[in-house]
Amino acid sequence: MSSVLYRLGRTAARRRAAVLALWILLLCVVGGAAVGLGRGTDDAFAIPGSESQDALDHLARIFPQVSGATAQLVVVVPDGARVDTPAVAAAVHAAAERIERIDQVAAVVDPFGEHARDAVSPDGRAAWIPVPLDVKQAEITQETRDALTGVAGELQAQLGDGTRVYTGGDAFAELVPSLGVTEIVGVIAALVILVVLFRSIIAAGLPLVTAVVGVGVAAGLIYAATAVLPISSTAPMLAVMIGLAVGIDYALFILSRHRDQLAEGLAVEESIARAVATAGSAVVFAGLTVLIALLGLAVARIPFLTTMGIAAALGVSIGVLVAITLVPALLAFAGTRLRPRPARRRLLRLRPRGRHDHARPSLGLRWVRLVTKAPLVTVLVVVAGLGVTAIPAVELQLALPDNASQPESSPAREAYDVVSRHFGPGYNGPLLVSVDVLATTDPVGITEAIADDIRALDGVASVPLATPDPKGQVGIVQVVPTTAPDAPETAALVRALRSMHEQFRDRYGVHTAVTGFTAVGIDVSAQLGDALLPFGILVVGLSLVLLAMVFRSIAVPIKATAGFLLSVGAAFGATSFVFGQGHFADALHITRTGSVISFLPIILMGVLFGLAMDYEVFLVSRIREHYAHNGDPEQAIEVGFVSASRVVVAAALIMFAVFAAFVPEGSSTIKPIAFSLAVGVFVDAFAVRMTLVPAVLALLGRRAWWLPGWLDRRLPVFDAEGDALMHELRLADWPGPGSRELVSARDLRLGDDRGRTVVDGIEIHLEPGEVLGIHGAGPCGKTALLAALGGRVPTIEGDLKVCGKVLPQHGSAVRKRVALVSCRDTTDPAGEVRRALADGVPLLLLDDLDTVVRADQRRMLADLLAEATAGPDPVAVVVTCQHPASLWEVLPDRARDVALTGSVLEVV
Repeated sequence: MSSVLYRLGRTAARRRAAVLALWILLLCVVGGAAVGLGRGTDDAFAIPGSESQDALDHLARIFPQVSGATAQLVVVVPDGARVDTPAVAAAVHAAAERIERIDQVAAVVDPFGEHARDAVSPDGRAAWIPVPLDVKQAEITQETRDALTGVAGELQAQLGDGTRVYTGGDAFAELVPSLGVTEIVGVIAALVILVVLFRSIIAAGLPLVTAVVGVGVAAGLIYAATAVLPISSTAPMLAVMIGLAVGIDYALFILSRHRDQLAEGLAVEESIARAVATAGSAVVFAGLTVLIALLGLAVARIPFLTTMGIAAALGVSIGVLVAITLVPALLAFAGTRLRPRPARRRLLRLRPRGRHDHARPSLGLRWVRLVTKAPLVTVLVVVAGLGVTAIPAVELQLALPDNASQPESSPAREAYDVVSRHFGPGYNGPLLVSVDVLATTDPVGITEAIADDIRALDGVASVPLATPDPKGQVGIVQVVPTTAPDAPETAALVRALRSMHEQFRDRYGVHTAVTGFTAVGIDVSAQLGDALLPFGILVVGLSLVLLAMVFRSIAVPIKATAGFLLSVGAAFGATSFVFGQGHFADALHITRTGSVISFLPIILMGVLFGLAMDYEVFLVSRIREHYAHNGDPEQAIEVGFVSASRVVVAAALIMFAVFAAFVPEGSSTIKPIAFSLAVGVFVDAFAVRMTLVPAVLALLGRRAWWLPGWLDRRLPVFDAEGDALMHELRLADWPGPGSRELVSARDLRLGDDRGRTVVDGIEIHLEPGEVLGIHGAGPCGKTALLAALGGRVPTIEGDLKVCGKVLPQHGSAVRKRVALVSCRDTTDPAGEVRRALADGVPLLLLDDLDTVVRADQRRMLADLLAEATAGPDPVAVVVTCQHPASLWEVLPDRARDVALTGSVLEVV
């Protein structure tokens, strides 16, 4: 991948004007599509297949008056007065008649009518006027809301004397998060951090510009998609929040690497290409992990959550594309102006522990030495501290947002509070029990009888409505709980009502189902809770595999995954501490505590997973790189940490600032998500990656980088830091300008499954027409060496070029141009060689020549090799066997004969 990104970065730099124009054009096109095609978001939190949703869909077809959204008016008279006076009743009755004539109103319940029940509060000061609508919440027009508000205003003016008429219900809920000043605050905070880091306005502004472009494209695509798909309002908000954060971070990683390379004297274009290839590889890896985690939200099998994950994944993928295309184009525009000033460069000074000089070590070096001085103590302190922080997580309550989440000054919140105060919190979230009375002879009587049975249940405050539909197909029993819609007791009441299904069937011969928007919310929360464990297993398993691919280690992935789980636990605990228990709620402008939005845990795990892996790769890859070159684990921790710590700190602070900006003044729906992400990022970056990781690596020493050979061969190689590309660039002019060599090997080493050296110190230089015969007794590594030359060994050490391609990274290309024939595995080796030569391969590898015992086969092989190596397009040949005498029966006289002894290729 790093080679592809290298070419992409160079192309973007050379054609910077075209790349910039394409992104501007794309931004304009998707913006126009969003305005012209978008139909608005849909906050109907449906969960197909659940009892509540199936029953609600059934009611929508048979009894639509009770399946749509609901508005409500609440009349409240002053202290000392009563609402049930003739004057008030007459005015309310007239208002109800006007409401019935409003478009989209299915019915209105006159609290003083003969069919009304429990519509006047126990204190006599409030009257409750439910207004069922015949459309869903997303379909309610502003004209309907204005008409209901107008009737309420007229009624309040008519009653006078301090009487208030409140309008509320889910019809007036403003659950739609909107973009506003919070995003600007996050961007300003990111700008300040970047200016401090780079001390350059150009360098600081570039990541912000690219992130805004990426967020604009992603948001435009999401809003345009509302023309064909139902998308919740949280989806674009989440995409903007995550896209803005990762967009800045991804650009920061590439920009930081580019500036470091410019400081080392690299030319601008070459530096851009290498930055995209190296830091860009880490960006692609980090983006891939976030994408997989977000798309993994589909395991919950909830359509709106799947759509939300896809929308957020779109924002991340656009951010990655911007980072590897638009960022290098803008870097090319900036040119040498991004080169750090020589006076401001800081050289890394590492001294062995215990030695002193006059140079003061950097803050990063002092910190890493502090946390690795007693690594076991550091590990215990961090684990214990995060474990204590996670304790409140056991009390985390989940629910879908309702009017209690609205700002205190909003009409919907005022009506919610008034209803709770005068009637009880359950009136804000009544349940519906549907009764299948089609086959009964007394639908009214049975519906009333079931209502009486329900009234006797604990947790039921009232049953104000029990009636069949006009055609007698389904009965409706409205049940008002004693507790709020998001209370655990309300969920328990739903379970109790569902457990009575068998009782109602046996006694009355009918089927019942519990539904309503409150029941749907409870079912959504329950299903999300059930999906959390399999999603967690998916994320944890994914992190183990991906990190093992990157770091070729067992301990590093386990350590990284354990740290991720500690960060998640701490974020859950802090969220429960603030939003559940109410601590610091006033300081953070949190107007309602108790529960958080249902999909917070699964969103947090998905997003934080990607961000944690991002920091892990950027930090640990630097440590691994130094260890691979020097073999000193202690010094590798110090050098790698100091090299990456400034950028990781800046990236984490930017993430924290962007997420935290949504908390004080953001939407009540998005606040807990933003808070949990801010805490999670802060904890993961500073407590886990910057403290726990170096301590664990110091504790493990060399054991941190051990990987079984059998697993090493089976895991794909993911070069997240572009080491393979750097190796390829180093060998670009090797073995020399204009060289015709088909095989060039230098200090080549191969190991077996148990890490033992098979061959070592190999040096080969083979041109077209040359023949190399390798012999050696027993299992001396001949076959392994031939497999490496054929591009079939994924891990090698040293330098190896075959047909002009560096191995092992170009193994696929080499395999297409090299023929490897095993004489042991075929009965017709001469035929295999003939077919290979007919394909025009420039290099032929012939293994285990000793196993060819037939004289005619040996003669044919000798003729084929002589002809192939002496023609106008000569082929290079490498042959292996155990005894040199077997070679000279086949090889031409000009062949070289070498022995493989003591794991070293020696010329005889």
